[in-house]
Amino acid sequence: MTAAKKGTTTRATHGARKGATKHPKRATSVKPRLSHVDAAGAATMVDVTAKAPTARRAAAEGRITMSAAAFRAVRANRVKKGDVLAVARIAGIQAAKRTAETIPLCHPLALTDVQVALSLDAKLPGVHAEATVATNAQTGVEMEALVAVTVALLTVYDMAKALDKGMVIGRVRLLEKTGGKSGPYRARGRARA
Repeated sequence: MTAAKKGTTTRATHGARKGATKHPKRATSVKPRLSHVDAAGAATMVDVTAKAPTARRAAAEGRITMSAAAFRAVRANRVKKGDVLAVARIAGIQAAKRTAETIPLCHPLALTDVQVALSLDAKLPGVHAEATVATNAQTGVEMEALVAVTVALLTVYDMAKALDKGMVIGRVRLLEKTGGKSGPYRARGRARA
């Protein structure tokens, strides 16, 4: 096996005869290498010791749909447990800061900014959540943004479950990320900030 650029590997052709011409359809292909898997296939934490810290930012979004009655109660702030959106926002921020305790191979990071915004959407009906996380570190904050959104939405569920146990959390996705060796990423359909 030979190493290719950026941590990928190529398949070696086994049993090829000397001087044989490779058929175009049998050309070696480049397969991406998973960063959290070692050569033996075991899960491992990525060693970022040699990487220089850089500014990193990531944004994620998701939503929870609910019954019209639950939506009206959340909108009117008539949920017995309290202000659903305020509690969910704080839960999302707290979760981003504790991502490494939840996702086993994530590095603990000193976050420099966490913003979680929740908005009511009558068309769903439900709540849309978006989180933006920043740091200056050796690894990115995509997981922190995704965890912030997910926990914020789980908190909406917890706060309003007495009104609707059939709420559905979905469409959680990374919207964008900047910084790091792999460069920027922007989800399809994402408008420039």
